[in-house]
Amino acid sequence: MAESLSVRRIAMIGFGEAGSILGEDLVKAGCEVVTYDILLDAEPTRSPMRATAARVQVEIASSLAEAAAGADLLVSAVTASSSPDVAALAGKVLRESQTFLDINSCSPATKRGNRDAVEASGAQYVEAAVMAPVPPQRLKVPMLLGGRSAATLAPVLNALGMRTTAISEEIGIASAVKMCRSIVIKGLEALTLECVLAARRFGAEDQVFASLEGTFPGMGWQKGLPDYLVSRIAEHGRRRAAEMREVSRTLEDVGLEPTMAAATALREDALIDAMAALGIAYPHGKAFSWRELVDSLAASERTQ
Repeated sequence: MAESLSVRRIAMIGFGEAGSILGEDLVKAGCEVVTYDILLDAEPTRSPMRATAARVQVEIASSLAEAAAGADLLVSAVTASSSPDVAALAGKVLRESQTFLDINSCSPATKRGNRDAVEASGAQYVEAAVMAPVPPQRLKVPMLLGGRSAATLAPVLNALGMRTTAISEEIGIASAVKMCRSIVIKGLEALTLECVLAARRFGAEDQVFASLEGTFPGMGWQKGLPDYLVSRIAEHGRRRAAEMREVSRTLEDVGLEPTMAAATALREDALIDAMAALGIAYPHGKAFSWRELVDSLAASERTQ
């Protein structure tokens, strides 16, 4: 990758929460952005996604190959399970002058496989570990970059308003940081969910939170922290469970039993399964209350 690298046209593969937010902000930063998402291929997801793209002035392509044509940078913002497919397709259509930025939450081994697929085209591969939820920081969400071209790409992205840091030329280090961090972050969410499910049944949540606040002062146990932690699972539990299965693979790859990571994924999936079975939807557009959710689950269970 040349030191004079310029990124003006970006192909965003995946136009979900992260892809649409980053795409919108990159347009505002002066880039041309085109997107392709498999959800554009069928209703009922096509129309709302097209409406979002039109609102934020992102072009829509009919395929990954069409999106990649003429792009300086291709950003893969899909699910962990779909990321190898995107890398394989990109490896068939990219050129030496293009760069592939993999922002998916995948194990180091998955990222290395994605690199091999992409670099078969001659294009540059850079992994990114997104270290916080994309909203509310949006384009400035911190990312760790890895790969031979990471140090060259980072200042180019930062000039567009991103907040990236190149930490290694080796693929997998940035992802390992993300995966290991998720053991704690998503594990804490799952522990909190299990705690409040039990504490609410005993009517003991206030005393539990008071005790936690005394042990870990300043975290917000008696304020908004429990609502926030449980809301992350209630809104994005399926995706977070998928990431924790990638964490499990990461641990297994280095010979460790993923006891906590596997349990976290089970707890996250279980909540989403229960909400779906009982017809309980995440309350978009209003303040989230873990108490309301737990009470709704309990009330629905009593009527079964």
